[in-house]
Amino acid sequence: MAAFHVMAGASGEFTRPEVRKIGVADLIDSLRSGLDDFREKPSHYVFLCLMYPIAGIFLVMWSDGANLLPLLYPLMSGFALVGPIAAIGLYEISRRREQGFDSSWHHALEVRHSPALPSIIAVGLMLFALFIAWLIVAQRIYTMTFDGAGLTSISTFLSDVLTTPRGLSLMLWGNLAGFIFAIIVLATTVVAFPLLLDRDVGAVAAVDASIRATLTNPGPVALWGLIVAALLVVGTIPIFAGLAVVMPILGHSTWHLYRKLIAPAYPNRTP
Repeated sequence: MAAFHVMAGASGEFTRPEVRKIGVADLIDSLRSGLDDFREKPSHYVFLCLMYPIAGIFLVMWSDGANLLPLLYPLMSGFALVGPIAAIGLYEISRRREQGFDSSWHHALEVRHSPALPSIIAVGLMLFALFIAWLIVAQRIYTMTFDGAGLTSISTFLSDVLTTPRGLSLMLWGNLAGFIFAIIVLATTVVAFPLLLDRDVGAVAAVDASIRATLTNPGPVALWGLIVAALLVVGTIPIFAGLAVVMPILGHSTWHLYRKLIAPAYPNRTP
C-alpha cells in the first residue's frame, strides 16, 4: 500500500529538487522526443485519449440540452486545467521507454501502484478545485455581464456574444479570467506529476518545484504554455477528435520537458 506521505517525501523530509535553466531549443527537443514516443507506441492514444473526444461530444450535448450554453466554452477550455491528470499514464510510458523497459500500453495503468499515489491524488484534487473555481467565475462573469438574462436560442446567444458590446465585454473578461487560471495551473504543475511519478517527494515539494521551474525559466515556460494552448485548440477540430493525437504527444513531451527542467537526483529506478 502506498504510504500516505503527501506533505513530505518518502524520507519524511521536505526536499527541493534542483531546477535547471532551459531555452527554446529544449522545448523543441521535448516536442520532438514526445512525437518520437508517440510514433513508437501509437496505440497508447487509443486507450488513454479517446476519453477526450467522447467527453467533448458529451459536453456539447449536455450543455445544449440543459440550456447551459454560456458554460460550454468554459467547460471546453477547462480541459487544459485538468489535462495533466489524464496524461500521467503517458508520462509512465515515456519513463519506461527512456529506461529501456517494456513500454506496452497496459503499463500506463501501473501508475495506480506508485508509492506517490496519495501525492498525485492531492495535486489532482487541487486541479479539480481550480477547474470548479474557473466554472464558478465564468458563470459569475456571464451573469453580471448579461444581467442574468435567459437564453431564447443558440443563434441569439451567439449574436449577443459576437456582435454586442456586452458580448465583447464577456469575451474580454472571460478570457482574462481564464488566462489567470491557466497561468496558475501551468506554474504549479508544469513538472509536478512527472516529478511525483519519478520520485516520491510529496505533493508540496512537487508543486514547489514547478513554481521554482517557472520562476527560473519564465520565458520558456510561458512559451510552453502557449504551445500547449495552441495545440489543444487545433486538437478540438473537428469535434475534439484531434485531441486523440494532440494529447498523447503533449503528454510524452511534458515528460521530456521535466527531464530538462529538473536535474536527476539518483540513478534511474526500476519499474
